[in-house]
Amino acid sequence: MKVEVLTTPSCSNCSVVEKMLDDLGIKYEVIDVTEKPEYLQKYPIYTAPGIVIDDKLEFVGVPKKEKLKAKIATS
Repeated sequence: MKVEVLTTPSCSNCSVVEKMLDDLGIKYEVIDVTEKPEYLQKYPIYTAPGIVIDDKLEFVGVPKKEKLKAKIATS
C-alpha cells in the first residue's frame, strides 16, 4: 500500500493528517504540490491536504480518523 499526503507550504491541516497517520503507524510520503504541480493535474485538489492511497485520491481535507483507518484497512 502506498499513501501520499498532498500538501502546500502554508497547510496547517496537513500536520493534523500526518499526525493521524503516525498514530496509526502508517508509512506515507509528503508531496508538496507547489514543487510537483504534475500532482495537481493527476489529482485536482482545491484545498490541502489531499490523501492518495494506491494512486487514488481518497480524501480532501482532514478526514475522521475512523474513516481514514477503515479506508487504509481495506486498501
